[in-house]
Amino acid sequence: MATAGYDHYREDVAGRANVADTAELVDFYRALEQQHTGALWTVANKIEPWEPVSASRPMVWHYDRLRDHVLRALELVTPEQAGRRVVYLANPGRTDVVAAVGWLYSGLQVMGPGECASSHRHSASALRFIMEGSGAFTNVDGHKMTLGANDFVLTPNGTWHEHGVSEDGTVCIWQDGLDIPLMNALEANFYEVHPDLQQAVSFPIDDSTATWGAAALRPAGETWSRRYSPLLKYEWGPTYEGLLRYSKVTAGSPYDGVHMDYVNPISGGPVMPTIGAAMQLLRPGEHTKAHREVGSFIYQCAKGSGYSIVNGQRLDWKERDIFCEPTGMWHEHVNGSNSGDACLFSFHDLPVMRSLGLYRAEGLAENDGHQHITDRPAL
Repeated sequence: MATAGYDHYREDVAGRANVADTAELVDFYRALEQQHTGALWTVANKIEPWEPVSASRPMVWHYDRLRDHVLRALELVTPEQAGRRVVYLANPGRTDVVAAVGWLYSGLQVMGPGECASSHRHSASALRFIMEGSGAFTNVDGHKMTLGANDFVLTPNGTWHEHGVSEDGTVCIWQDGLDIPLMNALEANFYEVHPDLQQAVSFPIDDSTATWGAAALRPAGETWSRRYSPLLKYEWGPTYEGLLRYSKVTAGSPYDGVHMDYVNPISGGPVMPTIGAAMQLLRPGEHTKAHREVGSFIYQCAKGSGYSIVNGQRLDWKERDIFCEPTGMWHEHVNGSNSGDACLFSFHDLPVMRSLGLYRAEGLAENDGHQHITDRPAL
């Protein structure tokens, strides 16, 4: 873990604006407002803080409290009426935009047997993490993929995609993750519905996994020039097996346990240019040390139970619960079980931070690397 980062943001306190209001200055400010201008020294510390400051709050969304509401949506609106039948997660600190944390969006989508949403594409990059049900599928630019619990699927920026559940399937719920807030902040978003409403399946079903999913193997003669991963589906079985195998030969990260990134098999980089994803395993009773990063994270518990401490707030989680970690906040994770492991899926905006040269991280030096718990936020 890098530790040099946050000092980069600190400056001498004497550099702060320290201008007392006078009658002349107040008149000056009003005159500037009339010209749609302003004096920088009145907002300097707000627009250029000493270190990253997030308006987002640490939050946990408990699946057992949300599930009935998500299923209720199944009865109230059809995919045709709603476009996408989703209950989104709203961070109470981000009243300016719809976001779960930072510039990341998340929601729970539900579909019943035989349903299929219309094919569409947009500027936002998106992912799905399957929570429950059988028979779910996604079609991305003609590549149809069957999906099971804890599978992770990409629907990258600009690709035609649609989701549904087979006739012989069950009600399915999955988490959607997108960078919609970022695209809107950049004023770069678009949304387009396929002219035929549904797109054709142009390749053998699950061809993406069959072609690109073999560990350490790349198909001879196959090429790929797009900026996102050609492996559109990352299956839970091989992911968990990889974590277990790695756990036998490593002590793991002191900050994240046995931690593995989902990667583009061509480049070794993130799965999409603006969104990265990872899975981590916490051994029985493991308590990681605290660190903070420039980057926002959304976690979903894929297995087990435990809690995380984010800026002194304890967030208890169990399987399928979702919680967030805002940028710049201290965080550490605890597997509360002494008998079984716990696994956390996460997606984040670190590809953006790294591409722009903004990524910084540091470990907590005090209290043996652990925070004091000061609060347990309510849902």
